[in-house]
Amino acid sequence: MKILKLPLAVAALIALPAIGFAQDADVTPPNSEIGYILTTFMFLFAGVLVFWMAAGFTMLEVGLVRGKNVTMQLTKNMGLFSLAGIAYYAVGYNLMYPGDGWSINGILGAFSMTSLEPVGLADTETDLTYASVGSDYFFQLMFCAATASIVSGTMAERIKLWPFLIFVIILTAFIYPIQASWKWGGGFLQEMGFQDFAGSTVVHSVGGWAALVGALILGPRIGKYKGDRTIPMPGSNLPLATLGTFILWMGWFGFNGGSQLYMDTAANVADISRIFANTNAAAAGGAVAAMLLTQFLYKKPDLTMILNGALAGLVSITAEPLAPSLGLATLIGAAGGVIVVLVVPVLDKFKIDDVVGAIPVHLGAGIFGTLVVPLSNADASFFVQLKSVLIVGIFVSVVSTIVWLALKATVGIRVSEEDEINGLDMAELGMEAYPEFSKL
Repeated sequence: MKILKLPLAVAALIALPAIGFAQDADVTPPNSEIGYILTTFMFLFAGVLVFWMAAGFTMLEVGLVRGKNVTMQLTKNMGLFSLAGIAYYAVGYNLMYPGDGWSINGILGAFSMTSLEPVGLADTETDLTYASVGSDYFFQLMFCAATASIVSGTMAERIKLWPFLIFVIILTAFIYPIQASWKWGGGFLQEMGFQDFAGSTVVHSVGGWAALVGALILGPRIGKYKGDRTIPMPGSNLPLATLGTFILWMGWFGFNGGSQLYMDTAANVADISRIFANTNAAAAGGAVAAMLLTQFLYKKPDLTMILNGALAGLVSITAEPLAPSLGLATLIGAAGGVIVVLVVPVLDKFKIDDVVGAIPVHLGAGIFGTLVVPLSNADASFFVQLKSVLIVGIFVSVVSTIVWLALKATVGIRVSEEDEINGLDMAELGMEAYPEFSKL
């Protein structure tokens, strides 16, 4: 028995200094910092989810373009995301969130590069009621890049790489941040009472307007329209397109959930969970509505419409994902799915070639989602919502038209007919996504 007691006593003596050291090194944050820590973590986590949407957009696009243009879409998406990161850091973030530094009060933000807090918050007075600048910048950057991704799919299979990337720089450095500052930066749309929780207009319709203008100026793909007929051009990989849709669906939880902006109280956490549930309900409603409507109209469900129906449901709920009940969120999403199915043939009637269906999803459902906010949010006015949609639409369309026409007149934006027929992968990049298949 004595032999057994000795190791226990020794162990206790060894443990005592360690216990004392642990007590001395207590790093439990004070109550005043907990909200700051949790909200910062929320932005980082939600930002990573929204970052993952870049993969979703990429997979959706490469699945819906033809095999000869897959590498081009991969390259465009890598390029646009990376350029957005630089442009938003260099110009966009402070242009969008000028604080007290407006160049033109309420209209044009500040022209300065983004700067973060010093390492360890050394020698600085930090506002502990919100979150770190780094987390906020990271989260907002993901939204900016998502806007550029919307344009990429619409103009696929016939646009040159470098002119497209030049437009991306202008979009992410200036066009997107300026109009976003009008709402989220405390500008004049915010003062008017405009309600857009996570960006049905500020993000999605902006990408949709830029894509629509670009598609009109660029023109349709060769062979897409013959007289009054629309010639189907099936995508190369529907499994990838479906994977991309599910990735986007997942990323949207960060997109909408993080837009609560605070995770410092039980009420905010409950609201974030409510946003997640409503976001999912809207996506489900959009997918089911598109599935049923295509079965009714075409006698068979159309997978591409179902995929875009889910995305349209997500876009539709983005303007107000908190206030609706689960039932209303499902109906709002379902209406978005119906919009996609009905708008796609309208675009074809006017010979507007949208390769991936981004215009009905992001522009059509974005406008709809913004206008129905008053159904659940008593602070929203339909007139203010409509006026704000028109203001943003006119601004983005006019500036995008100027940029696209300038690019067309200088460097050209469309590849040659021969290169388009042969595919942009070899013509623009000299490599194929599926080289083994081309040798068969």
